[in-house]
Amino acid sequence: MFLKSLTITKGASVIRDIEFRKGINLIVDKSEGKITGNSVGKTTVLKLVDFCFGANKKNIWEDPENKKEVYTLVKNHLINNEILVALTLTENLDDESATEIVIERNFLSAKSKVIRKVNGESLTENEFEPKLTELLFPEHLSDKPTLRQIISHNIRYKDLSINNTLKTLDRYTSDAEYETLHLFLLGCEFTKGNNKQELLEKIKQEDSFRKRLEKIQTKSAYESTLAIIESEIDELNKKKSDLNLNENFESDLDALNQVKYDINRLSSEISKLNIRKDLINETLLELENSSSIIDTNQLNQIYQQASSVLGKLQKSFEDMVAYHNNMITEKKKFISNELPVLESKIKKNSIQLNKLLGQEQELSQIISKSDSFEELEVLIAELNEKHRLKGEYENIVQQLNDVEDNLKSFNETLESIDEELFSDDFEATVKTQLNKFNKHFSSVSELLYNEKYALKYDKVKNKKGQRLYKFSAFNTNFSSGKKQGEISCFDIAYTFFADEENIPCMHFILNDKKELMDGKQLVKIADLVNKSDIQFIASILKDKLPDELNNEDYFVLELSEDNKLFRIEE
Repeated sequence: MFLKSLTITKGASVIRDIEFRKGINLIVDKSEGKITGNSVGKTTVLKLVDFCFGANKKNIWEDPENKKEVYTLVKNHLINNEILVALTLTENLDDESATEIVIERNFLSAKSKVIRKVNGESLTENEFEPKLTELLFPEHLSDKPTLRQIISHNIRYKDLSINNTLKTLDRYTSDAEYETLHLFLLGCEFTKGNNKQELLEKIKQEDSFRKRLEKIQTKSAYESTLAIIESEIDELNKKKSDLNLNENFESDLDALNQVKYDINRLSSEISKLNIRKDLINETLLELENSSSIIDTNQLNQIYQQASSVLGKLQKSFEDMVAYHNNMITEKKKFISNELPVLESKIKKNSIQLNKLLGQEQELSQIISKSDSFEELEVLIAELNEKHRLKGEYENIVQQLNDVEDNLKSFNETLESIDEELFSDDFEATVKTQLNKFNKHFSSVSELLYNEKYALKYDKVKNKKGQRLYKFSAFNTNFSSGKKQGEISCFDIAYTFFADEENIPCMHFILNDKKELMDGKQLVKIADLVNKSDIQFIASILKDKLPDELNNEDYFVLELSEDNKLFRIEE
């Protein structure tokens, strides 16, 4: 497939209509005496082609070195004006009736406004790439390599692909993905390449999961801890079974408290009765003493004096003494009448008190010999925690066992795939295809640099011991110019090789920053592609063009500070 045209429209108005041709196609920045960089849009043309093949629209307005930096003016223009980009591919640029593929995309996100079409058919994001793969590589039925991986060497504007011959994907791409891609490009039919990548990804995920599970402790440590926990559970269960639990503990405790209350109440009552008894006895003693200590002589003298003053009294002195003593006797008799009642109460209460004291002792012994439910609750709480830990650790150990089983299964399947992949027959196929490719690679590089580049492979093992074919260009150069040349030699040589082997491929090569390449080599590339069935589309500063290429016949688009790609200023 060739690029036929790239059209940028705003509604019915055409902003740009870029027509491509065979051979050299130059996108030039003709600004004079100015630092242009990304300002005019020559690199953006390459990004728009990539966008039509499914690249993220953000590539158009994000700073590649700082994703947080956004060219707001460009972004708003593309979205607010509903700019539409249409890329037309053709099987033959020389035949107007040749099969064409038209890809249309805009930069909107709303489902009702987004445009994502192939040959007029609207597609969802998930349908878009499979549809293009079906049209461009109809015999490629596996998920890997993806369309964007297959054509990654055809569209080079990102730093990684500009500076690396074979490393054309993002920096996170695994060697296994590159293995699948490079075997596919060489036409080494290996249908299980997709399965291998999936297995390697699953192995990676299982390893990561195992590391997360064993972040705190290893499986062995969890197993040892489990054994200790199970022993502790047995000990706690034994303690629980040995508990002398009193089912009537609460009622017995209430009864004991009631008995203690009754004892205190009776003790207080008895104490009061004894005090009352003591007071009566003290009173009787005082009365007894008052009766026995009367001075009758003195009393008689008082009586005589009163008689001499008042005359003869009605009562004799003897009558008075008798009356006095009789009153004391009556008083003692009255007071002492309460003693039997008090003593009876004291006796009765004392009997009751002794009974209560016996009950207190009995209940105290029952309670002191039994374990409380609080102790049972503590044991149950400890058991619950131990069982929780046991369940947690058993789950971790089970998960680790599952991980080990999965890894064993995945590695066994991977080994069977590798047995086929690294068999003598398959390796012989790889060598044959590689030799065919190297004829073109060395031929092109000799023409451009008078040196012979070649591709090689090494059978390597990654950190996990998994075998891989790892491809590289073994005549490596470190200067930017030579590296740019090596890349161009590879891309051109691959097109020759694919055509020879009837492998579907893109016949366009998009390169950015060709000013990094030596002018003489750029002229040689132009001469070669102009004679071949290849489109070489390059963005370059006009003042860096060699004289031989400073020809408008080679220009497909001229941009400048006054004539930028999207013509936003207009």
